[in-house]
Amino acid sequence: MPSQIARRRVLQSAVATGTLLGLSPLHYGRVKGANSRLRIASIGTGGKGWSDLLGVAASPAVDVAALCDVDSSKEHLGRAAEKYPAAKTFDDWRRVLDSMKDLHGVLVSTPDFMHAPISLAAIQLGKHVFCQKPLTHTVFEARQMRLAAQKAGIVTQMCNQIQSHSAYRTAVHWVHSGLIGKVREVHSWQSNNPSWPRHIDTPSGADPVPSHVRWDLWQGVAAETAYKANLYHPFNWRGWQAFGTGQLGDFGCHILDPVFKALKLTSPVSLQVSAPAIKKESWTDRCTVQYLFPGTTFTAGDRLPVTWYDAAGVEPPRDRITDIPADVALPKAGSVLIGEKGTLVIPHVAMPTIYPKERTGPEKLETLPNVDHYTQWADACLGNGETTSHFDYAGPLTETVLLGTIGIRFPEQRLEWDAEKLRITNVAAANDYLTKPYRKGWEPAWV
Repeated sequence: MPSQIARRRVLQSAVATGTLLGLSPLHYGRVKGANSRLRIASIGTGGKGWSDLLGVAASPAVDVAALCDVDSSKEHLGRAAEKYPAAKTFDDWRRVLDSMKDLHGVLVSTPDFMHAPISLAAIQLGKHVFCQKPLTHTVFEARQMRLAAQKAGIVTQMCNQIQSHSAYRTAVHWVHSGLIGKVREVHSWQSNNPSWPRHIDTPSGADPVPSHVRWDLWQGVAAETAYKANLYHPFNWRGWQAFGTGQLGDFGCHILDPVFKALKLTSPVSLQVSAPAIKKESWTDRCTVQYLFPGTTFTAGDRLPVTWYDAAGVEPPRDRITDIPADVALPKAGSVLIGEKGTLVIPHVAMPTIYPKERTGPEKLETLPNVDHYTQWADACLGNGETTSHFDYAGPLTETVLLGTIGIRFPEQRLEWDAEKLRITNVAAANDYLTKPYRKGWEPAWV
């Protein structure tokens, strides 16, 4: 494993070459590979990859040209190949990019730790990219994804698809319309208990690898790991530090998204996490992250506190949310924005509500319709419109979420964040987690 010094050198090199400084915004009219048809490859076709593929392929202008998955079973590559028989099939994403020169776009729906390596390789070939959330596995990768997309001038979209749902779009619209006034503080949470393992020790031993799984390829850029049935593949990888980003990484890019959109947030200036001591390889089963952001035109001061909570049954302290009657239950997951004129509750995938209700008449509560998050990307690739979760937006959102996962490793320590320099300025050891080591021969090419 590379030393801490080696990790720092990666960051220092990027600073020295100017790659951590902001570039001009992506101009979406500059479309590479624009055509009347959009030829795409889907990398990762099981689980969420299946719905991503169906969503993008619903565009009448899309041709599914290639399908790639390390698992050839019915639930993964098999089902996709049956649905799109004209597509070429692969088990190694590198072969897709090497051999399919006429692709216009790539869907990346793999476990978190492979998002950036695949996406960066596609971007550097001038391919448009639609990538699952969280955008990356590390903060450094998120910055690289944004810079690479800017440099290539391609169209991007992170799949935090609820952003395009009527509920989240309406919540953002109400804040922008001034219905709750300027916002003083925010509380966001996820209290549901996921099915994947958390806060456990790694079981010993190894199991036989199923014949339909290319375990060597599944491990990708990560260090070699013994195969254990149902411990990592196909879904439980989320609970392991080497492959996923835990509950915060899983839901932060969803639940914090309307907060970022509504208040036009970018990067926090500091954060502090309360969490139990982290296990060696798995993620924690609970944490509270106190972020502090610079104020914006939609906030009440020059600093905005945003607190994230995740644990089974957790919710924000009710004494902080005085506009909501005590007998009104909060949703299991969502956000509360406390404004000068009222409080907005944004449930996770349900319509928002403003309290006290008598402060807003029904005529003021305009709702916005759904937008198709998937075909929006396909349309933008063909030069029609823009995406709303492009990497210029999704990058800072992902960086914020992943800073929280660093804070989990340094509980009760306030971390001061310099976004421009991509550096935690007061706890030197925390900077080692901005990036990570990569398996030899699998190292990504940086901008």
